Amino acid sequence: MKIVVCVKQVPDTKGGVQFNPDGTLNRAAMLTIMNPDDKAGLEAALRLKEEHGAEVTVVTMGLPKADEVLREAMAMGADKGILVTDRVLGGADTWATSTTLAGAIRNLEYDLIITGRQAIDGDTAQVGPQIAEHLGLPVISYAQNIKIDGDAVIVERQYEDRYHELKVKMPCLVTALSELNVPRYMTPGGIFDAYDKEVTVWGRPDLKDVDDANLGLKGSPTKIAKASDKVRKGAGEKVSLAPDEAVEYLIGKFKEKHII
Repeated sequence: MKIVVCVKQVPDTKGGVQFNPDGTLNRAAMLTIMNPDDKAGLEAALRLKEEHGAEVTVVTMGLPKADEVLREAMAMGADKGILVTDRVLGGADTWATSTTLAGAIRNLEYDLIITGRQAIDGDTAQVGPQIAEHLGLPVISYAQNIKIDGDAVIVERQYEDRYHELKVKMPCLVTALSELNVPRYMTPGGIFDAYDKEVTVWGRPDLKDVDDANLGLKGSPTKIAKASDKVRKGAGEKVSLAPDEAVEYLIGKFKEKHII
């Protein structure tokens, strides 16, 4: 069984974010982490590896420094890491990103592809389903549990206060929630092994069946009108009232905002 996991290196929002003049994120200048939903998807793949003897290949698209998340994934137990990086791929929106990742995945054998539900730097939840569309695969999103049954995958799909149980024949794609599991820590031995392994690096020439018109910033139909790191709040309304008047004032405000 072969599993491909797509991960993304995202800004550590605790350290703030920075933007380029064109409105895209200045990823080279920020502290980064592995996207939480992707990490849960990786952990799910590693558990399936332990249970079924699967081979886990992790793919990421990004700057050369995105090598770091691949090393982390291999230190956790992934078998291979593939970095897709090229100047022509920079500034991609979800369409261009999914086109690129699908072009890379076409070079691989796979039974199951796992992605995170969404990335914390975009929150679109589009890339995973778009990859499935490019590859002509069925997709199950919002997975809170994943099991393998022969040549099929059984997924509990989160839905409001309940879940759907879906069974789909592989190959297919599943998008994972961060609530899916608690990812394991890297081990010291795993870290040493990860840095002994070679990360495969692919560029534009390695992508299969993709059109240059759908890659990078030029191939991105989404255009950023404005970007900022923080929205400044106003000073708000200040009042000085006696306790009984204050209660009446607050109740009036709650009613005005339809809170009560």
